[in-house]
Amino acid sequence: MIVVTGATGNVGRPLVRALAEAGEQVMAVSRRVSQADVPDGVRAVQADLGSPSSFGSVVDGAEALFLMVSGAFVPLDEVLAVAKDSGVGRVVALSSQGVATGRHPTVLEDSVRGSGLEWTMLRPGGFASNAFRWAESVRSARKVVAPFGDVGLPVVDPDDIAAVAAAALRDNRHAGAEYVLTGPVAITPREQAAVLGDVLGEPVRFVEQTREEARSVMLGFMPPEVAEVTLDVLGAPTSGEQQVSPDVERVLGRPPRPFADWVARNAAVFR
Repeated sequence: MIVVTGATGNVGRPLVRALAEAGEQVMAVSRRVSQADVPDGVRAVQADLGSPSSFGSVVDGAEALFLMVSGAFVPLDEVLAVAKDSGVGRVVALSSQGVATGRHPTVLEDSVRGSGLEWTMLRPGGFASNAFRWAESVRSARKVVAPFGDVGLPVVDPDDIAAVAAAALRDNRHAGAEYVLTGPVAITPREQAAVLGDVLGEPVRFVEQTREEARSVMLGFMPPEVAEVTLDVLGAPTSGEQQVSPDVERVLGRPPRPFADWVARNAAVFR
């Protein structure tokens, strides 16, 4: 059995689907998951990683664990110890490219490396699905509002992250690997707006925010220190953050999906 935490998220949902389609026995775990949220044959379990003691019954007998934690405090060492004691042998952790570039803390990866479990680290850059934040303005005004309109980053399709995670969960040849996951080309917010317009068949106007305007919006849903780091990445990315990684193609045997593919699959949200 493979346990997927964060099973209703942008990565967890396609990961559960991919594993189920591959014939794996899957348990989908989230704080607010139900059987209606998962494919037939997948067991949905509500659980909170903030309570490691209750997590033991969830992972009991599992062979592998996909670990996705939010920004909330989670006692990672305890969670991983419970998983190991319950028989889990392999963990695939959703980390961040920011760990490699020094922008994000190493707490998650340090805990995973010290767990005694076989591990694989996934380090995605920016998600294509971050474009969901523009959905309301695109629907109502055919407008995208964002800072740093001409700074490009190779945003990655969450379905590609899920596909790499599925491969690592099912095959121990990925043990000890650290995969940086990006899209096939750097794309700017202005170019993303143009792609949205192409898919929708109507022009989508781009409106550039100042850094302070963007920061003011971000503070509504993230801590100040996280907002500052995010703005630094968006406005002044390192060469590593702008570089296209070969790891998606290396693992999957195909190039990563472009942003336009993600928009086409999610076009209904923007109409």
